[in-house]
Amino acid sequence: MTDHSSRNPDWWRQAVIYQVYPRSFADADGDGLGDLKGLTDRLNHLAALGVDALWLSPFYPSELADGGYDVADHRDVDPRLGTLDDFDAMAAEAHRLGLKVIVDIVPNHTSHRHPWFREALSAGPGSPARDRYVFRPGRGTDGELPPTDWQSVFGGSAWRRVPDGDWYLHLFAPEQPDLNWDNEQVRADLRTTLRFWSDRGVDGFRIDVAHGLAKDLTEPLRDVGDLGATGEEALERLAPGTHPYWDRDEVHEIYRDWRKVFDAYSPPRTAVAEAWVPDARRALYARPDELGQAFNFEYLQTGWDADRLREVITASLATAHTVGASATWVLSNHDVVRHASRLMLAPGTDENAWLLSGGHAPEVDAPAGLRRARAATLLMLALPGSAYLYQGEELGLPEVADLPVSVLQDPVWEQTGHVRKGRDGCRVPLPWTRTGPSYGFGPGAAWLPQPPYFSAYAVQAQAATEGSTLELYRTALRLRRKLQEGETLTWVPGAPAGVLHFTRTDAWRCVANLSGEPVPLPPGEVLLSSGPLRDGRLDPDTTVWLG
Repeated sequence: MTDHSSRNPDWWRQAVIYQVYPRSFADADGDGLGDLKGLTDRLNHLAALGVDALWLSPFYPSELADGGYDVADHRDVDPRLGTLDDFDAMAAEAHRLGLKVIVDIVPNHTSHRHPWFREALSAGPGSPARDRYVFRPGRGTDGELPPTDWQSVFGGSAWRRVPDGDWYLHLFAPEQPDLNWDNEQVRADLRTTLRFWSDRGVDGFRIDVAHGLAKDLTEPLRDVGDLGATGEEALERLAPGTHPYWDRDEVHEIYRDWRKVFDAYSPPRTAVAEAWVPDARRALYARPDELGQAFNFEYLQTGWDADRLREVITASLATAHTVGASATWVLSNHDVVRHASRLMLAPGTDENAWLLSGGHAPEVDAPAGLRRARAATLLMLALPGSAYLYQGEELGLPEVADLPVSVLQDPVWEQTGHVRKGRDGCRVPLPWTRTGPSYGFGPGAAWLPQPPYFSAYAVQAQAATEGSTLELYRTALRLRRKLQEGETLTWVPGAPAGVLHFTRTDAWRCVANLSGEPVPLPPGEVLLSSGPLRDGRLDPDTTVWLG
């Protein structure tokens, strides 16, 4: 059995980490936004669930131009969410309950309200203050054109002009100016931030946009042409490490520097990279002298296909092992359609078009989606490595695809000229009770409206209810803690088409039926099943653990 205690510096290698999106978790003061006191009051839910750690999405001062990822002060708490004392109380309670604490670090950019950026605007072109960011004169007769053709992830140009004529880089929203990581002040300030939170007892860090920090700022800046701004396709068409601003080789020197900070603590602080890069390149971020782990987005994006999943699982384990890392697995997070809905969409479905239709084109069968989501969860939790859960998936929550456009908060909606609906549907606040103005989220209305059907998904409706999704997660995590051992699996030969069958140890096997027909259930003691087992057969969209 894996040692998950604080005595084990490698606790993270086989851990289950629960992502908290704080503004949507629990609201203690009634202003409609989740806050740190609300989280602290609900930490017993995470302890009862059986996770090893919580990952806290940004809680820093922010105008919420990008859901908190536009940070005005990396070493403070947004007053709407609480204070540093509230953070300390939350971390202390988490540790008392045996939970590690991981916080989100946003090093690629700041808010435009950050003191550094305000200073840069007032200091003028060519100033040391502007050198902390990426400012450049424009092209054209009067500098009226952006310096390059670089595009924002959220749509449109990645450059914005300021009144004195200079342009600044923002690979995301205009309210998120990119930092210049060639500047030593930037590097030193981030080291200070890592120490600040580590000194407050934080156990690890999730690194936002880990592949974006280093840019090729050699003059003249080069265009990307038809390569585009985002996506693995562009990276795969260039020599590795040579894209102007994604996944450059120089970024790894930054993380080797951070590792010295992490290792100065006992136990060393952990880190995981959010790096949207090809599989082989992603492993570089997970090297032991860098961040140690990287999110496996290829697994998240694979869909419900047995052959493809087997390929991805095999490749992901092999790639992680080449650098001495453990694999990571995730099905949902704050940036993607919840997997109870997403896994029901046919391959090739335009998810944005589906969201724009309010989830009606095509219609998603909610009970079938929940059945598939439960099967996917048991499959994921049986894999060796770390599993990352997103708040609400333990309740089986579907995507809220029919949010009216009048309530949307994600900047993607406005920045794309109402072409892409954005990510609000997976960020709707959690239901805790069957009734109430926000189903127990808080004493009043929530910042995003919850649909009436959330009542049936509430924690209160599922706790101690046999067969509920919440109880399935609790049982699975309790069993996983006992059974999880080693970082390899062995595929069982001769599995029927559409079926994944592998062994972890002599005491643990997993069988997942992704086909459209029932298949014979292999012999063995049934430890746990994602759905009913009938007449010695494993139904479609069902996963079973066997002893």
